Amino acid sequence: MLYQGSCHCRAITFSVEAPDVIEADYCNCSVCAKAGFIHLIVPLSRFELLSGEDSISTYTFGSGIAKHTFCKVCGSKPFYTPRSNPDGIDVNVNCLDTKPSNVNITNFDGQNWEKNAHTLAHKSVDK
Repeated sequence: MLYQGSCHCRAITFSVEAPDVIEADYCNCSVCAKAGFIHLIVPLSRFELLSGEDSISTYTFGSGIAKHTFCKVCGSKPFYTPRSNPDGIDVNVNCLDTKPSNVNITNFDGQNWEKNAHTLAHKSVDK
C-alpha cells in the first residue's frame, strides 16, 4: 500500500510503501519519546520525498550515524535515517496523512539501545 505523509505545515511531503498491516515500534529513548515518534522502518527504495527538501534540517548526536531530520518551518519530525538501519528510512506513523487501518506497535527499549538494537537491524532489508 502507498501512504502519503507530511510534516504539520505540509512544507515536507513524502510517500512510503508499506504493508496494509503496519508493524511499528514505540521507543522510550529521550529523543523519540519527546517527539512522539512511532517508528516504521522501511528500505529507502520504498520512500520518496515529494516536496520540501529545502525545508529539512538535520540534527545528530552521539555516534552521528542517525540523521534526525525535521521541518525548519513547523519543527515536525516526519522521518529520519535511523542508527539501527542507516541504509533505510524511519517514517513517523503519526505523520502519515491517511492513518493505516491496522498498526501493531511493539515497545522498544531505546534507553538501553546497545543491548536491544539487534532486534531492529533487519527492518531496512528489501524483501
